[in-house]
Amino acid sequence: MTAVRSHGRSHGLRKPLFASARSPKLVLMEAQLLAWFSQNGRDLPWRHTRDPYAILVSKVMLQQTQVERVEPRYRRWLERWPTVGALAAAAVADVIREWQGLGYNRRAVSLHQAAQRVAADGWPADLTELPGVGRYTADAVRRFALGQAVLPVDTNVRRVQERTGYDFDPACAAALMDLGATVCIARVPRCGACPLSEGCPSRGRRYEPLRRQSRFEGSFRQRRARTLGLLVEGPRPLEQLDADAVASLRADGLVAVYESIAQLPAA
Repeated sequence: MTAVRSHGRSHGLRKPLFASARSPKLVLMEAQLLAWFSQNGRDLPWRHTRDPYAILVSKVMLQQTQVERVEPRYRRWLERWPTVGALAAAAVADVIREWQGLGYNRRAVSLHQAAQRVAADGWPADLTELPGVGRYTADAVRRFALGQAVLPVDTNVRRVQERTGYDFDPACAAALMDLGATVCIARVPRCGACPLSEGCPSRGRRYEPLRRQSRFEGSFRQRRARTLGLLVEGPRPLEQLDADAVASLRADGLVAVYESIAQLPAA
């Protein structure tokens, strides 16, 4: 089959026009999707809670990190800090240590700051006011914790929307995420296993590979990770460390420098 050239984030479809009315076809597709989800949906721990803090933790961890890596770390995190108040009271150094292995460590600091904000002032009406919380994460908390009629649009949801041309109901949020993650995948969608294939205008199409992230090996990201790993073990003299990596980590709030010693932040 012919590959479709990908344009930006459209995954092969030019400026998709979502069906705005709740047509009988859309209603049928949603019913088929939800029936598929009832049999094939992933059993994920954050789907067994409506605690906004627990949902927030899951969504921050899942940013650029695979579900399989997140699941055990999510469980361990909530065992250690089961409430937003418990995380807010934790030392940021402990939070950074606990985050090791999940990558993009700045997320840990932002999550800690968000917990402190909520513990002090409550949950804001606009969740994007919290550190590290963008539109998708805010909408995910609103949908899965607060039950609001909003559709959180991540990469998987957007892909299904664009390929089908439909703007699905918020009740389909989790089903769309699973369909995009396991069936309507980026390059070679598994149309034969898709509950929406009969009415999907993109059925049978194949897509060019998306641009891959730059290699980690030998990158500045690796230098940062290596430097932070050393400081997780304990304070170190600056002269023993990668100066550029220390400066970058310090700018992100991941490292503090006292005189000529670098260490994890004390508070």
